[in-house]
Amino acid sequence: MKNKFLLFIGVMFAVVACDPSEFDDLNVDPRQVTETPTATLLTYSLTKLPYTTFNAPGRNEAGFSTNYLDFYAQYLSEGPYPASSLYSTRNLDWADWYRGPLYNLQTIINLNNDDSPLASIGNGSKNNQVAVARILKAYYFWFLTDIYGDLPYSEALQGNEVLQPSYDPQEEIYDDLFKELTEAQAMINESEAGVTGDILLHGDMGMWKKFANTTRLFMALRLMERDPARAEAEMTAALSAGVLEEGEDITYQFLGGDPNHWNPWYENYSNDNRNDYAISNTLADYMIETEDPRVWVYAENLSGQVRPLSYGSNQARQIPGSFSRIGDQLRADNTNVPVFTYAQVLFAQAEAAERELISGSPAELYNDAIEASWKFWGVYDETAFNNFIADAGVAYSDANGLQQIMKQKWVHQYLNGFEAWTDWRRTGYPELTPAEDATQTGGIPRRMGYPSNAKALNATGYEAAVARQGADDNFTRVWWDVQ
Repeated sequence: MKNKFLLFIGVMFAVVACDPSEFDDLNVDPRQVTETPTATLLTYSLTKLPYTTFNAPGRNEAGFSTNYLDFYAQYLSEGPYPASSLYSTRNLDWADWYRGPLYNLQTIINLNNDDSPLASIGNGSKNNQVAVARILKAYYFWFLTDIYGDLPYSEALQGNEVLQPSYDPQEEIYDDLFKELTEAQAMINESEAGVTGDILLHGDMGMWKKFANTTRLFMALRLMERDPARAEAEMTAALSAGVLEEGEDITYQFLGGDPNHWNPWYENYSNDNRNDYAISNTLADYMIETEDPRVWVYAENLSGQVRPLSYGSNQARQIPGSFSRIGDQLRADNTNVPVFTYAQVLFAQAEAAERELISGSPAELYNDAIEASWKFWGVYDETAFNNFIADAGVAYSDANGLQQIMKQKWVHQYLNGFEAWTDWRRTGYPELTPAEDATQTGGIPRRMGYPSNAKALNATGYEAAVARQGADDNFTRVWWDVQ
């Protein structure tokens, strides 16, 4: 992988300003923090970032477990205890996201606006601190709204002033997120001191601009079917403002040897010796058929073979030695994992060109995206690559261009179930068959149900969202999901 950003973590603090049992968890007052500098708040907020794009069990932090997304995207199958892969996860708590990274980021904004010494002493310029906090706050809200749909947004994070925040419609959330990302990247001043506590981009404010614009680009993809004109406008603006270029992959490195910050897949496989998951036959069979060398990175090599586990069965099976777990590189304690990649940017452009929303050859962009993917995963060989893109199962054609783009993007985004599941919801590709032994009828889930205590904590907001959006189940579609 290119441009591996090294991670150094000192002492971390999560912001909890009052007993969450007294109030709705969404309304712990971040402005009452009196001892934590903004650099530490930023560091803590960034430690949760990989759970959005490298979906894994949540270690001892169950609220951040996102591996159910890998089952929706059919990257993984379960062995001894089939459950989540059969869609048993129906409601998911969001409290840790609100009272963790979101509150930390809102606190950074508040402390800077109040000219607090906790913000002003060696933590970066005020403009840059607030800009990065706004960008990350928008990113986390984007992640959450794409999972749940309508949710507390405009009135959230206000502490005791609003104990029961309204649930904003997803369309309005998207409108404001586009505004926040646009304003925040424009707020960055590269001539001023960069932010400290930045374990992702190390205070490189130019790269934070590209992080914001790349987020806008990927958000615009969600609107391809719902509002093509808006999708085109936002995509064009994001590309013009500057997204990731070749060699600018953004990755997050876990800390080997630190139980609090090592790879959660290492925790599951090696530390806890659970061995619950193997690469699914849905993905691996296609990669083996097309002789895709990335499969040897994605899956464990068992005596010269990749042995996938059938997807969607309720039959309990022991995995070690019989089925390929995720690859050694991806389950190392200190592995370096993707957040945003240049290949994803090229796949997004290929899709937009195929839909004639931007200029360019979709075939060329598609081939360039696969090449960037091979380079990212460290398997590129020119001769093998040229043979691969000529394979009948891979080669671009005008007749099935969108399908091919989305399928190869799905392959590239291995273990990023969030993006792959979202791409499937909005395009229908890759074509996935629901789990044979699913515990629910209705197919592959299209959203996550609200937390089980959401109605008890905020009946007015919850009931208004359900009345507007639809039943609080896994098959009501979010606003942009009209495919």
